[in-house]
Amino acid sequence: MQKKTMKRVLAAGMAGLMAATFMAGCSDNKSTDNGSSGDSGSSAKGQVYYLNFKPEQDKQWQDLAKAYEKETGVKVTVSTAAEGTYESTLTAEMDKDNAPTLFQVNGPVGLKNWKDFCLDLKDSDVYKNLTSEDFALKEGDSVYGVAYVVETYGIIYNKTLLQKYFDSDFATVKKIEDLNNFAQLKTVADEIQANAKALGVKGAFTSTGMDSSSDWRFKTHLANLPIYYEYKADNITSTDAIKGTYLDNYKNIFDLYITDSTCKATDLANKTGTDAETEFVKGEAVFFQNGTWEYSALTEGGLKDEDLGMLPIYIGVDGEENQGLCTGSENYWCVNANASEDDQKATLDFINWCVTSDKGTAAMADDMGFVIPFKAAKEAKNVLVKADKEYVDAGKTPVTWNFTTMPSEDWKNGVGTALTQYAAGKSKWDDVVKAFKDGWKTEYAKVNA
Repeated sequence: MQKKTMKRVLAAGMAGLMAATFMAGCSDNKSTDNGSSGDSGSSAKGQVYYLNFKPEQDKQWQDLAKAYEKETGVKVTVSTAAEGTYESTLTAEMDKDNAPTLFQVNGPVGLKNWKDFCLDLKDSDVYKNLTSEDFALKEGDSVYGVAYVVETYGIIYNKTLLQKYFDSDFATVKKIEDLNNFAQLKTVADEIQANAKALGVKGAFTSTGMDSSSDWRFKTHLANLPIYYEYKADNITSTDAIKGTYLDNYKNIFDLYITDSTCKATDLANKTGTDAETEFVKGEAVFFQNGTWEYSALTEGGLKDEDLGMLPIYIGVDGEENQGLCTGSENYWCVNANASEDDQKATLDFINWCVTSDKGTAAMADDMGFVIPFKAAKEAKNVLVKADKEYVDAGKTPVTWNFTTMPSEDWKNGVGTALTQYAAGKSKWDDVVKAFKDGWKTEYAKVNA
């Protein structure tokens, strides 16, 4: 075990695994409140330590852990890494005697760093309860992780404010059905920005914060769009050298974000995710790039279901009128192979309870707003999830998440730094292109050496 932990520490500088993205946690045990059971046998001797990736779901996981412990008597500890620190936190925690029994990787890239620590889940109940093997992280017959949430992101909008724009004398676009491509989005955003005072807002978009609590929305989530369209055009699913075919389109949308905004572009380096969230909740902006995981924070902040909608992220690609929202998963639960058998058992019971029991599935659907890929999943009340379903039902094509093909966390950070410098007027867009293309080639070669 010590050799493995030392190996992990030495490898810490390699490709990061968590794209700021979105995850959550649960609690453990064999017994369930709907009569189903986790992996057979008693887990009373074991305990669970879950290192949660997503700060925005910390409270919900803490509450669920307490409920599970009260029901089963099994100790569940949830610790949440600070935004942007999951990899370093996991590395440090795995080198302790009381290491996490449950953690996350973001897909094949993340698995490369942590495979030695991942228990084979092929015989586990949680794996058997998946709705599809497509949600399992497999190598050969071995199952090293299971996706526990499918998430969606796009441009969340305030329906009330957007309708106020539609009804105005200065609006060129008059209904949501016509807002279905980049040209229309730019027209709407520009007109909102020009008439911000009349609409009672500070800007069309919330601040494009580039500090570590917010930059993942642009160096990862927004960056996914040009990657998706390049893969689609070239009929590939990964590459050792991205061509950058759609980086001008990436510039289109990023320029719109930082120009039609609640603040000056030069201020973005210090703007946080909380700043953007607060601006949106307070009605200071009409648009907010984020995902289904934001639902709880927005409604707890005072927004109502009828206030919320979500648009695809349009970047000016031919045929994007038929584009849906960005939907996928990079959140894979892994059970620590170095934990004791009792703790492994307790952890397997806990995560199975989370995705099969009434309390667990309700917490994940209602409290966390998650769509989980398990047979006992409960339909989420989250209206942003429902918006995604409406696009799918209308025949729109979802944008695939390609985060797991991004070569490393260092690549994302390089893109993020270049975007920040560009927004501040300290560099040219060519520097973003260089970070995107040259950085990809360099990091891919490094990680796959």
